[in-house]
This record gives sequence, structure tokens and C-alpha cells, in this order.
Amino acid sequence: MRVCLIASGSKGNAVYLQSGESRILVDAGFAARELSRRLELIGVEGPSLDAVFVSHEHGDHCRGLGPLARRYQLPVYMNPETFQALPSLGRVAALHHFDTGSAFTCRDLHVETIPLTHDAARPVAYVVETHEGRIGIATDLGIATRLVRERLKGCRVLILEANHDETMLRDGPYPWPLKHRIRGNHGHLSNGDCADLLGDLLWDGLETVFLAHMSETNNRAELALECVQRVLEKQNLCRPQIVVGRQSEPSICVSL
Repeated sequence: MRVCLIASGSKGNAVYLQSGESRILVDAGFAARELSRRLELIGVEGPSLDAVFVSHEHGDHCRGLGPLARRYQLPVYMNPETFQALPSLGRVAALHHFDTGSAFTCRDLHVETIPLTHDAARPVAYVVETHEGRIGIATDLGIATRLVRERLKGCRVLILEANHDETMLRDGPYPWPLKHRIRGNHGHLSNGDCADLLGDLLWDGLETVFLAHMSETNNRAELALECVQRVLEKQNLCRPQIVVGRQSEPSICVSL
């Protein structure tokens, strides 16, 4: 199993997952050419991809979806509400709809979907179960509901949103309505919220935590790491590797 944040931040997001039989992108938030270039940086050729899973319709998660799917003839998985909310997907090789909260199978993967409170039509988090273990992908949360906390338990790898530092957001350049939206129940998780969620998900099988969707304006990596490390220092269950996602380049690839 390999996991990598191809891109992570407010301008574009994509996650690469590889199992024994599958090579999957979760979201496609950059142009198809740029996504292909970044995949090549981690040794993955675009034609080897098997599918794209979509979390929600916002441009930083779907900007390159249609062109990428057509370029490589990729099946696309999303719920009907997200499909209806997309400006234009165009024709794709295959479109698979799922009911939010249900599970589906893609090749050797069992995929659970979790409803989120972000301000999109019907956003979801994913838990992808492989023969090597479970991977939880939860960004653009709004709030970490009880259901989210329950369904993300038992993952070997977690990709969690650490979008903003609350002080930097409060004192930063964004207009007040945007600050209110980010801080609200339909916005994004702060560093503190991320650390609190992680505290509920710690177990002795957790090996890697990716900190994702980090704002370049309202956050710094060291602030997010400080919040997470405080939680880790209070427990003796596990010492997961912490990987900070970047907007400008792919993260390290974690192999399990």
C-alpha cells in the first residue's frame, strides 16, 4: 500500500492510493497536465490509474476531474448530489454513483463513505479498506461529528484536515464573512480541531497521519505540528509518523 498527497491546500487537492490491484486518485483539484506531472514525480504513469473518487464539487477538488478522466479513460465515483452540483463534468468512461453513508467496492478496495458538514452539496469522507489495512481521508469537514469520529477509527493511515490557526485566521487579511465561513460548522477544521479529532482516533495500529488542506495564508506547518504533538505526547498507544501536505509539491509517499 502506498499513500501520497499529490497536492494539498486551498488551491488544489488530490490524494494517491495504491494497493495490490488498484491505483486510485481521491479528488483532482489541479489541471490534468499538472496532476499527470506530479504523478510522474512519484513514479506513477497516468494510464496506470484505475479510478477517481470525488469528495465534493468545489474547484480545488474537481478542477481537473473531467479532462483527467477522459485522458486516461477513468471511471469516476461520486454521489448524485455532487454530480448535479458540478459545473460541467462532460463525458467520462464510466460514472458510478453511490448513496452517501453507504459502501461500495472498486477492484480490491472496500470503500466506506461518511457524510460531512462542509458547505457543498453532499460532501463525503472516505475510508478505504485494503488487504494491508484501512486509510481514512477526511478534509473539508466543517466539524468532526460523532459519526466521523466513529467511522475513522481503526485506520493505519489518516489524512486529516488542519486548515488554519485560529489566531492567524482572526488577525489575517481575509474579509470577515470569509473568516466566519471558514470557522463555522460548514467550513474547515482548525489545527486545534484536527488535534482533538486525532486524539479520539489514536490506537496501537496507527502508523501515519497526513496533515492536509493547510491554508498558505492562515496557517504554518510548525503551528499544526505543535498542536498534534501535544496530543501525541499525552498518550502511549502509538507514535505515528506525521507528514505535512504541501500545495507546491507532492508529499513523501508512505508505504505500508
